[in-house]
Amino acid sequence: MTDWSAVVWGFVAGILAGLAAFLVPVVGHVGAGLIAGFVAGFLSGGSLGSGAWHGLLAGALGGIVLVVLTVPIAGLLGGALGGPLGGLFGGLSVVVVGLVIAFVFALDSAVGGAVGAVLAD
Repeated sequence: MTDWSAVVWGFVAGILAGLAAFLVPVVGHVGAGLIAGFVAGFLSGGSLGSGAWHGLLAGALGGIVLVVLTVPIAGLLGGALGGPLGGLFGGLSVVVVGLVIAFVFALDSAVGGAVGAVLAD
């Protein structure tokens, strides 16, 4: 069963770590995903699989929120610069790229969640 409070706390930790990650761009964002997963896995406890699951959900939630926030901006900018088709393709391209990024965020968060669950027990 999914412990949603652990997922939300992992998401919050990932957002805070992601904001701090702008100081060290590449390593920082990978580390932010690991931190998000670790917090979710540690709070949920349980087995290795349970921690990975909670970390995966925390990372995916962070990626999906990022997509939801950036798609309207890309659509507006694309519409202003390229007309209606520019807005459509601008928004859709951000959705596709954003979902790929959400998947990548979820993978490193799953690793962090597995580690967190192991250390919690």
